[in-house]
Amino acid sequence: MGVTRMFAIFEKVVLGMAVIRLASGFIEITAALLMLHFNSPEKALMINAGLSIVGPIIFFSTMAIGLLGISSRLNMGSLLWVIAGLALIVIGLKK
Repeated sequence: MGVTRMFAIFEKVVLGMAVIRLASGFIEITAALLMLHFNSPEKALMINAGLSIVGPIIFFSTMAIGLLGISSRLNMGSLLWVIAGLALIVIGLKK
């Protein structure tokens, strides 16, 4: 079984979300290794600050892909509840 055939069994939306999450994990592991490499609290804080930008981008990217993937299957009321939930998460993160 070839690699392309193996990935053909996954739904494109799920595969896209998984790839973004794998990239996020790679970024997190790389950041941790850089922190160990520099062995400095100041540098570790700078690296950690950079990661604070990556997290929300990954979250919103995966949510957007997932919502686009299921938008045709949800009725308007359910879709509004999901969007309201996302809005509450954003409001909660602002404080």
